[in-house]
This record gives sequence, C-alpha cells and structure tokens, in this order.
Amino acid sequence: MKLVSWNVNGIRAAMDKGLRQYVETDHPDILCLQEVKAQQEQVELQWADDLGYYQIWNSAQKRGYSGTSIWSKVKPKKEVLGIGIDDHDSEGRVITATFDDFHLVNVYTPNAQRGLARLDYRMQWDHDFLEYVKKLNRRRPVIFCGDVNCAHQEIDLANPKANRKNAGFSDQERAGLNRVVEAGFVDSFRHFDPSPEKYSWWTYRMNARARNIGWRLDYFWVADKLMPRVKAAAIRDDIHGSDHCPVELVLQPASPSA
Repeated sequence: MKLVSWNVNGIRAAMDKGLRQYVETDHPDILCLQEVKAQQEQVELQWADDLGYYQIWNSAQKRGYSGTSIWSKVKPKKEVLGIGIDDHDSEGRVITATFDDFHLVNVYTPNAQRGLARLDYRMQWDHDFLEYVKKLNRRRPVIFCGDVNCAHQEIDLANPKANRKNAGFSDQERAGLNRVVEAGFVDSFRHFDPSPEKYSWWTYRMNARARNIGWRLDYFWVADKLMPRVKAAAIRDDIHGSDHCPVELVLQPASPSA
C-alpha cells in the first residue's frame, strides 16, 4: 500500500502543474493533501472519481485558505474532521480516516509566521494535536502525515544557523517534534535515509529549488508498533506542481494473524 502526502499550495493551481499527472501515473492507494485552498465543489474532480478515489474534504471556513483532503481507494471505516477543539478546527487542518488496522491522520500544522508572531498559538496547537493522536494511538496504531511546518534537525534544512530563530526552525517548534518522538512516533523517512540535502519545500524565490536550498517540512510519523510493516519512505523531489513535493510511505498489509 502506497500512502502519499503532499502540500499542493492550492489544488486548483496544482491540478494541471503536475498533481493530476502524478496521481494518474503513480496510482497511490491513499493521497493526503494539505493547503487545498478550496471547497470540494470548486474543483473539477470527475477524473479522480473515475480512478476510484473516495474523497474526504475539510475546508477552512475562510475561503481560499488552508484546508485538507484525503483520497483513498478504500473507503475508511470512519472519518473525523478536526480534533474536537473549536479554536483549532475552523481552518480545516486535520482529517482522521480510520481503517481496519490503523488510524491515518492528515495534518496541516499552523505556521508560526514571520517574527514568530503566531508562535504561542502554534505551541498550543502542537500540544493539543499530540494529545489527540496519542489518544487515538491507544486504540489502534496511528500514522500521521502532512506539512508540519518545522524542520526537525539541522540536517533537515539547508541553512540551519541562519534560521535558528525563524518560523519553522525555532527551538520551541523543534522541541514539539522531540515530544512527538518521545510519544512513540518514528520519522519514517529518517528511519531509512540519514543523508543530508533531502528537502520537501523550497521557496519560489532565488531559484531555490534548482539550487536545492530547501527545508524538510513534510513527514510521515508512524507509531513505533507499526514500523515493522513500513517497507520504504521517500521524498519525491522529482515531482513538481507546488513549492512542496510529495512524500511517500509504503506499508505492508497486516498479516492475517495481526
């Protein structure tokens, strides 16, 4: 089973810049999208219906902003929008899809913004979201994926020293990801690939993508009890269509006795 996470930075813009071609060529079993910036009815999706995708959308109340979507070849047993906290759920940032043997949570984490103007809110979000996935994880193992708007370690961005106090690499945000690890979740990409210069986001400015001056902001975090079934994880920096690229996870089906 191939799972994909991709911040498309506007699904309508991304559709003809690489998103549709990628889906039609690679046929992911589950596709988690962030920053869709649209309501479902605003997007022409007959082609995705024809490919057999069941779709879940969680659009922000503010039109043209934020939002998430999950497309799956298998209809989940249950789907939940948000995390049950009104202060967080108006921006359409979380979808949970429950399958037979795991929960899949698609998340688009708030940005701390320039000058860390939204850092206090971001820290509250990190706490509340982690409590949410920990509670889910007690019932069946959790995979959560998406744009978490933070590069965890110095290896995860091109210029760590220059960005130490900037949004996405502040000590506080990185500590939030440390708490994810402490809670028993594994950064699946780093489990397989410890090498530098592997990024999933590049600013549109200064020819950054061509120069590979980027950040790794997009992750699949996997409950440690589920890691034996994870067979591969990849960053698809060859795929264009957004300022982010897709990240992938290959999950082996559960054994009949599991």
